[in-house]
Amino acid sequence: MENYAGKSNYKNHGQRIVAGQHLMQAASDIFLGWTRSERGHDFYVRQLRDMKTTVDIEDLSSSELIGYATLCGWALARAHARSGDSIMISSYLGKNDTFDEAIANFATTYANQVERDYQAFVATVNSDQLPVISDQ
Repeated sequence: MENYAGKSNYKNHGQRIVAGQHLMQAASDIFLGWTRSERGHDFYVRQLRDMKTTVDIEDLSSSELIGYATLCGWALARAHARSGDSIMISSYLGKNDTFDEAIANFATTYANQVERDYQAFVATVNSDQLPVISDQ
């Protein structure tokens, strides 16, 4: 990404990733670290099996999906708040609903665009204009 975003402040790209994860995560993997191979390749390392659970969203009811999405949104907002000054951000946003409404409108518009893009993708695949390899 350096060609597009500029040179990293970190000498090791693994360290850059680890620093970003420490910034965003409330509790990080205790084995999270970085190294450089003898060939000069940068790596970050982490615990291989984290014993975390996952949610099969296809099996959720509508209300369960809304609850799950709410928790995901909360976790994402918390991570982003950790990357900045949360008091300053809160003060900047103020007490009215303007920002909340703008985000909701953006999310709805974005979701609708994703649906249109997917429909166009499926139509292109179905018209044989785009070769697809399938496991089925």
